[in-house]
This record gives sequence, C-alpha cells and structure tokens, in this order.
Amino acid sequence: MALKAAILPVTPFQQNCTLLWNDDNMRGAVSDPGGDLDRIKQAAAELGVTIEKILLTHGHLDHASAAGDLAKELGIPIEGPHEDDLFLIEALPDQAAKYGFGAFGAFRPDRWLKDGDKVEFAGLTFDVRHCPGHTPGHVVFFHEASRLAIVGDVLFQGSVGRTDFPRGDHNALVSSIRERLWPLGDDVTFVPGHGPLSTFGVERRTNPFVADENFA
Repeated sequence: MALKAAILPVTPFQQNCTLLWNDDNMRGAVSDPGGDLDRIKQAAAELGVTIEKILLTHGHLDHASAAGDLAKELGIPIEGPHEDDLFLIEALPDQAAKYGFGAFGAFRPDRWLKDGDKVEFAGLTFDVRHCPGHTPGHVVFFHEASRLAIVGDVLFQGSVGRTDFPRGDHNALVSSIRERLWPLGDDVTFVPGHGPLSTFGVERRTNPFVADENFA
C-alpha cells in the first residue's frame, strides 16, 4: 500500500489542510478541513479520492471550523482531537462568524483521541500522539511506514506553536515536541499547520525553540 498526500492551504489563515489517501484503493481522509470546502472536494474529485474520514489535530477555527459541515455532507465520521479541546470546538460557530470564515454548523467529534490511540482508514493506520501546549487537546498523526507526521500547530519549520491562546502552555509544548515527537525519528517528514514541510532531524539541529543544543 502506498500513502499519498496533497496539501491544500485553506481559510484566510492559509492553513495546511491535508488530503491523505491509499494509492491502492483511492480511499482516504482529510485532516483539518478548516474551510474552503469546495476546494477540498474539488481536489479530491480531481485526484479520484473518496474521502471516508475527517481527522482533527486541534480545535482552532482555521483547522476545524468546516469539519462538521463536511462530515454531514459526506456522511463520514470525525476523529480527534483530544477531549481537552472540547471548549474550543463548542466555540467554533461563533469564532468562525467573528473572523469572517462563514457560517458553519456546530458539531462534536465522533471519537475523541488520546495518546497511544490509532486511527484507521483506507487500509492505512496512523498512530496518535497527544501533544498539548498550543492547545490542551492537540494531537499529532503519524504514519510509521511512510515516516510522515501531521503535526498541526505544534511544530513549524524554524518555529513552534503559539501558546498565548486560552489554556496554552509553552513548557508543555516544548515537552510534547521533545518527548513525543523526537523519539519517532529524525527522518520523519512533517506537515505543519502552516508553511513549508520539514523533518524532525532538521528541527532538532536548527529550530531555536527546541534544538537539542539548547537542552544539553
């Protein structure tokens, strides 16, 4: 089986929504559909991918606002994030309206996730890592065979997630990265919530917030 991924920047915040699919059967999932549903559905149609699940890394509006509408339209489940982000998900309709994202319906995930869980779709299995800090319920999805991680707003090329939002915690964020992401391997490529891809190894060497030399 072969995991394929297409990154689709969506919303005014240019958030990296990711379409993930198994090239053997052309079924897949979409992570963090924060908005621009027409673009997401068009991309899936052009690639010939049938979306059968929605994955959420956390409950911020640019990542999750449109998830309920997409799930309802396609008749598919939402998995993630960790239940500690419930307060954010409950506020999404108001937040989306406030920031001009559009009118999206309220929802609750079909399955909350915790550290060590697995999510499955299209014959693919992703490991779940609970990585609080940016939000208390943030999770990361890791496909071991492909060495690919969907990390949301935990880690970026050269930076880390903001922790000045409600219930953010910088020390918890750094611990999440170093204790739950680095052990996955330096060769892991990650898709951040915004901006370009990188690898854990590059960030361990060069990221000013979490580089190994800062913790020697």
